[in-house]
Amino acid sequence: MHPMLIETETTPNPATLKFLPGRAVIESGPPRDFADADEAGASPLAEALFGLGDVAGVFYGRDFIAVTAGEGADWRDLKPQVLSILLDHFSSQAPLFKAGTAGDIHIDDGADWAEDPEDADIVAQIKELIDTRVRPAVANDGGDIVYRGFDKGVVYLAMHGACSGCPSSTATLKQGIEQLLKHYVPEVTEVRAA
Repeated sequence: MHPMLIETETTPNPATLKFLPGRAVIESGPPRDFADADEAGASPLAEALFGLGDVAGVFYGRDFIAVTAGEGADWRDLKPQVLSILLDHFSSQAPLFKAGTAGDIHIDDGADWAEDPEDADIVAQIKELIDTRVRPAVANDGGDIVYRGFDKGVVYLAMHGACSGCPSSTATLKQGIEQLLKHYVPEVTEVRAA
């Protein structure tokens, strides 16, 4: 078996690095965002990463893991430790989530707003644009954007991963995504972070 190589990439958020194991991290289902050690209880890998003490966030994407360092942490010290945990995890083929916890995982795919049935076509267009245009772009930066609702012209989106803590994310959300959605869906008047 050849030694595994995990590549690292920087993201627009200097505290967050992306680790690419060269294989699928989440085979199916939505990305997972762990904001603290309590949330990481469902995943032994996230738990081990938070156990380093300098980790403030862990995000699983389709083919990468984004790790956010806590304040004052130095990536020069932290990076080899994170790599060693990831290498152990992937070389031992350990499961990403603890057995039996899948049922406790709250998969949030619905909107938080009661949508007007008359808006169904608009909502379908918005979701399609987010999935085909927006999500692939933010995935490159180590994050994800999830549709949360549409109400009276306002589209509500939630940011995850590297996007959520990044100062440029609100600006990105406002300018880029708002322009894109308004261009294709004239009914959209504004985009807000949920």
